[in-house]
Parts: sequence; C-alpha cells; structure tokens
Amino acid sequence: MTPPARSLPQATESVCPVCLQRIPAEYVLDPAEEGIPSVLLRKECPEHGVFSVPVWRGMPDFRSWVRDKTPSHPRHPFVERERGCPFDCGLCPDHAQHTCTGLIEVTGRCNLRCPVCYASAGEQVAPEPSLERIAFQMDRLRQASGACNVQLSGGEPTVRDDLPEIIRMAKARGFALIQCNTNGLRLGTEPGYAASLREAGLDSVYLQCDAADDAAHEILRGRRCLPEKLEAIRACGEAGIGVVLVATVAAGVNADRLWPLVEMGLRLGAHVRGVHFQPMSSFGRCPWRSDGAPRVTLPEIAAELERQSQGQIRWTDFHPPGCENALCSFSAVYRRNGETLELVQGASSCCDCGETPSAAEGARKAKAFAARHWGCVRSVFGVGGDRAALYRVLHGVSGCHDAGSGAGQRVLHPCRQSIRNLNPILPVQPDLV
Repeated sequence: MTPPARSLPQATESVCPVCLQRIPAEYVLDPAEEGIPSVLLRKECPEHGVFSVPVWRGMPDFRSWVRDKTPSHPRHPFVERERGCPFDCGLCPDHAQHTCTGLIEVTGRCNLRCPVCYASAGEQVAPEPSLERIAFQMDRLRQASGACNVQLSGGEPTVRDDLPEIIRMAKARGFALIQCNTNGLRLGTEPGYAASLREAGLDSVYLQCDAADDAAHEILRGRRCLPEKLEAIRACGEAGIGVVLVATVAAGVNADRLWPLVEMGLRLGAHVRGVHFQPMSSFGRCPWRSDGAPRVTLPEIAAELERQSQGQIRWTDFHPPGCENALCSFSAVYRRNGETLELVQGASSCCDCGETPSAAEGARKAKAFAARHWGCVRSVFGVGGDRAALYRVLHGVSGCHDAGSGAGQRVLHPCRQSIRNLNPILPVQPDLV
C-alpha cells in the first residue's frame, strides 16, 4: 500500500554550503516548472543568504515518495551529542539509522586527477593511516555496527601496496562483504593483481565507469581510460570478484547515454552484478557552486533509463531504499535474460509494506542483499545459478546531506557511515556515497 502523500512546503534542516552551519530549510514546489512535478530545497543562512536548488524533477511524485521510518539506534555509540547532526553524529546516541556499509578511507592519494572529484583526492595528502590504525577502526566499526558490509575507499585504495593485508584484516573480523571502491587502473594493467586481492578475501569491486564510450571519461576523469576499465572487469571475472559499475552522471556529458552502460554490463558477464548511477556532486573539485551546478535529479535518471531502454526499464520498477533515507536512492532488481532484463517482482524494499518501516529491518535487508548479490559469483552462487542471473540498477545521490528527516527526526542520514566518524578524535564532516 502506498503511503499517503505529504503536503508541501515541508520543513527540514540542511547546512549552509559556505560556512557549513546548520540552518532551517524547506522543500517547496518549483513555480517555474509547469506540468512537471518539481521540488526545490530552499534554505537561508543569516550570513550568506538564500540558496535554492532543484532536488526532484518528474515522477514519482516527491510528496508520495517521502516516507517515515521507525528509528533504530546504534548498539554502541562512541560519542555524546553536543552540537547535533551533522557535526558530532558519528555514531552518536541520536543517530536513528543503522550502518549498512562502513566506509574506511585507507589513503588520500590517487593515480587519477578527476576534474569533478568530490573528495579532491591527491590534494594536500595527509599521512596514510597505519595498519594498526585501520585495525583499530575496523574493531570500532564491528563494535558499533556488527557484521555490516565494508567498503575500502580513498583516494584510490589500490595505490597502497599493502591493500591485500588490509583486506585480510577486514575478512578476519567477519564483515559480511568486503568491497573496494576503485577506478580500476591498477586492476586493468597489472597482471595477477585481481587474483591477489581475491586471495586476500575481496568479494566485490565498486568500479568507477561513467559510460560505454571514452568521451565521458575524458571530461569527467581527465583522460581516456575505458580500455583499462574493461580489462579490470575481465580480470575481476577471472579472479571471481563481483563488479558493480558506478557512473557519475553529469548533464550534457553522459546523462543521455545511461542505457548503453547497462547493456555493456550485461554483455561483459554474470560477474557484473549491476550498475549504480550517481548524479555529480557540486563540491570538492566540481567547478560549480551548489546552486549553480547543472543538476540531474534521481527521477530524471529514472525517466532517461525508461526512454533510452525503450521501456525495458520503467520508472515504476524502482522502489525506495530499505537502508537510508527515502530521498537518497532508487533501486530495482532484474533477472538477466541473455542481454535483456526482466523485473524481479517482489524484490522491493520493506518501505512498500503499508506500515511505517523499521530502520533496523531496512538495514538488515540491504546488508543481506549486498552480501548475497554483489560478491563473487563463483563462490557464492555457483556459475550459472539463478541468483547469479540477478542484475541491480540503482541511482542514488552522492550524499544525503540535503535529504531532510522523517518521523520528526533531526538527523540527515548518509547511506554509508565513514569509519573515521567512529573515532571521536578525528574530524567529523558529511560523508559521501
């Protein structure tokens, strides 16, 4: 049963993009858009003025998509509430969401210089955390969030020669899924490297891949690199590592070429587990201020996929996330049928059950799905098994900082909790998907 539609304006909270102070905000209908359900996030900082950005254009209607969740709090919060979210929320007693994927940043170095890098990787690089520090962070994550999934990120994790040891450390602590967020360059150029990561215990690669052609990579990554990425996908398949393709979507660059990337993933084999589309974030090295950036919203991605696939994918296929805030992502699960897709009925999240869903149950389902379906096809499913035929299409924002809150909560829910926020001596800042 679909929950009742909410009315607009709807109050929430956000941060000033200049000074990062928490300020009141509201979702309002965009009067400039006629015939298209369009919503703006409007906020005003006493010092820096009014900011207004589009957050939703198209169907499904924003007012019926947003929904409450029953809050669920961390097992072992490590910080006390002082200033409130997002300044000391990590994980604080007020945090109303469970960690689905703990993100551990193992380096600030990178072997690319992407013009749109939200993390500004490679600039003013701090000393890399030692293996002892990373082990401490993993232990804290395990205490706070149990056997969640873990993503090793950066920077570019593969620039660390001791990455296999880091993977072994995570595996030894019993995390459900070990994933590496990577641009794939080392995987695609160093023979045997993928096999060494798999031997250490790596289950999945979250592979930066913006399009099925190199024109988008030249703009978004500063160089042509598709051949290396294709070789990385092949090497991961041979090693038994699952691959999720991850595209940064930018208006005028690759928003009109989403479906060819889905088709490419289907052609490359069953170890390609799905595709994630993430609208470009307007911070880090992004050249635009947030209220001036050429935005692509999640409903627009759904509409483009329907148009480009000629109806093989429909916006009505997608459902809200079970783990994070409903405004953070859409997803749908399909079954491979050769090089086409068939929607898996009944694979929607608990958000469609007609009752206010539990954040804890949503997190449990999200973690279980990722562990079952993103990992090594050969070791988990058996080659050619029915589950190996599943293919997930997801589009999500690069961070949930403007997602607002539900059920009267005052927190902004990131999909992934950065592991550094489990250590109160480290700086706290919004974390990215």
